[in-house]
Amino acid sequence: MIVDTLENDPLWYKDAIIYELHVRAFCDSNADGIGDFKGLTQKLDYLQDLGVTAIWLLPFCSSPLRDDGYDISDYTNIHPQYGTRRDFQAFVREAHRRGLRVITELVVNHTSDQHPWFQRARKALPGSKWRNWYVWSDTPDRYSDTRIIFKDTEHSNWTWDPVAKAYFWHRFFSHQPDLNYDNPDVQKAIFEVLDFWLELGVDGLRLDAVPYLFEREGTNCENLPETHEFLKTLRTHVDKKFKNRFFLAEANQWPEDAAAYFGQGDECHMNFHFPLMPRLFMSMQMEDRFPIIDILDQTPAIPESCQWGLFLRNHDELTLEMVTDEERDYMYRVFAHDKQSRINLGIRRRLTPLLGNDRKKIELMYSLLFSMPGTPCIYYGEEIGMGDNFYLGDRNGVRTPMQWSADRNAGFSYGNPQKLYLPIIIDPEYHYEAVNVELQQNNAQSPLWWMKRIVSLRKRYKVFGRGSIEFLHPSNRKVLVFLRRYQDETILVAVNLSRHAQWVELDLAEFKGRRPLTLFGRSKFPAIGDLPYLLTLSGHAFYWFSLEPVEAGTPKAPGKADQGLPTITIAKDWDNLIQKREKVKLENILPQYLQGRRWFGGKARIMQFVEITETIPLPQENPLAVLALIRVEYTEGEPETYLLPLQYLPADRMAPLLDSPAAIARVRVKMKDGEQEGLLIDAMWDREFQKMLVDSISRNRRFTAPSGDLVTQAMKIFRRQLQKEVPALEPTLLKGEQS
Repeated sequence: MIVDTLENDPLWYKDAIIYELHVRAFCDSNADGIGDFKGLTQKLDYLQDLGVTAIWLLPFCSSPLRDDGYDISDYTNIHPQYGTRRDFQAFVREAHRRGLRVITELVVNHTSDQHPWFQRARKALPGSKWRNWYVWSDTPDRYSDTRIIFKDTEHSNWTWDPVAKAYFWHRFFSHQPDLNYDNPDVQKAIFEVLDFWLELGVDGLRLDAVPYLFEREGTNCENLPETHEFLKTLRTHVDKKFKNRFFLAEANQWPEDAAAYFGQGDECHMNFHFPLMPRLFMSMQMEDRFPIIDILDQTPAIPESCQWGLFLRNHDELTLEMVTDEERDYMYRVFAHDKQSRINLGIRRRLTPLLGNDRKKIELMYSLLFSMPGTPCIYYGEEIGMGDNFYLGDRNGVRTPMQWSADRNAGFSYGNPQKLYLPIIIDPEYHYEAVNVELQQNNAQSPLWWMKRIVSLRKRYKVFGRGSIEFLHPSNRKVLVFLRRYQDETILVAVNLSRHAQWVELDLAEFKGRRPLTLFGRSKFPAIGDLPYLLTLSGHAFYWFSLEPVEAGTPKAPGKADQGLPTITIAKDWDNLIQKREKVKLENILPQYLQGRRWFGGKARIMQFVEITETIPLPQENPLAVLALIRVEYTEGEPETYLLPLQYLPADRMAPLLDSPAAIARVRVKMKDGEQEGLLIDAMWDREFQKMLVDSISRNRRFTAPSGDLVTQAMKIFRRQLQKEVPALEPTLLKGEQS
């Protein structure tokens, strides 16, 4: 049984940051040249450190692999190349233990022609129960108004089957026959597949190719009312049986049709905004905000519980289906100079080579991805700027092995390089020896570290995932400016789409008296007054401002009791405060606490943010407290790491320390049977913790942590003192703290 260690939030997907990967491309644990679940499980710490909150797995079920796993031959078996069902369950368990949700694919529209369902159908008599699991015809002329999606390889949506002696319907490749959703038995079978994976602990399902489930003569066989009725039934089924699960629709449609897949909040929870993605690239290349604002103006309002999914690149081509012919020609002209990089109606390139390895352009695009309304998805390898190889054919050029190090096979596999499922990238500009995780982890100015910082920053503000958006319209069209609002959070985003420096005057009269505070550097800009607010931006620069009230009067000395002790409300257990998404609440108040401590050495510097990077239970067998490693980033100079022991005191023990320097925050823990109140303190003020610490040092104890071991060691003078004073030796907290 998978133990659910995730917070109880039915809208978790609104605040999520999704990381898309293919199991076979991530890490090979058995040297066969193919990634597997054991290898992926070994890399979960990396994903946790990156800061993502959900993992979207591309198909991993049994398959002939003629379409990278989207041609499924058994919905409930793991492909043997990737491991076993037990390996998958271990992966889910370990992901949940780290606070990472798991999203998998449900390829609902079609199967492989090798699936037993199809093999049975093609041999069954016309009109029989088994034949009707798929869509058949004696002529290829039915549904003639339906477009062909893969124009490069398919000339018809019908293919002749010599065994059945009839044509079968397929919207994609001719080896992927479409299921017949007019058959109740097919719907029942899909429900059973759905239940199977959700019972194994999967948190969400991406519904592949969902607009194409039904066929009707005289229509384009997309977005039919029957599809929406089926999705409502599917959603009702899941909501009754499972808690906090979600559906992500892949509906590559214009905004109005795509928004229909939310229903009234009773169909899919999330849907990708396909039309927005190419227009982000267009706006930057054209140095004009119009394409972005225009497509979002065409986007209908969606139910409160629903969310758009946003992405820059993924496992497919950069699709240009939802653009005009003129816009498609423009995108080809500026982004696909080599015609071999084009496929179907799109461009098969990763983000970094698509943007010419221009760091400022890449960061600008991610600033848009993370600040637009919706949930961002990051494609594996993009965080380090991996290259591609479109000469591999199909879309394999963007599906090459993850580059972990400069070692053999980029650290992906220790097998024979010739066994790799695809060759690694050796293009000189993106060679795996120069572009890899290990190299960038050791360079705080690398793309990987920049990605970790912007991910961490976005997670601190719920406004990005849940807030409204309001565009401002300054005269300079090269600058995109918008407001995001949610509860008491107001964020102003300004993006220079031009490669040259620009200025812009903004009408911010509504916020007169407030002071823009940059989220990245915590720099205070001049307060907003009566005049238009002037901003200047260098080429491809962007600002995220929090519009803060100007401090009134003289600020109180930090750490004083009359400043008021902050209160944090969390769910389930106080451990959530230091291990999961809730820890952001603690990280937000720690700067105030640290400023009031005499031992804190950064009081004269401006803190950018504080992050709890690791926690170690002390002692591990029956923890009294946790030792938190706290990284403090400043606007200038090098960051610092502090060790702060944290302890939670229940209400009956909090009174003696409530007004002392030990108190960090009041904590309200919401339980099923009510609410409990306690106090979070610096554990060094607790007598029992002091004794435990002294005892650990005297015994040279070792405590295991995720990134290493914490070792206590008694020096000679301490051991001599122990021999004299035991059992009378009592720890005492120094009264004169010094920084």
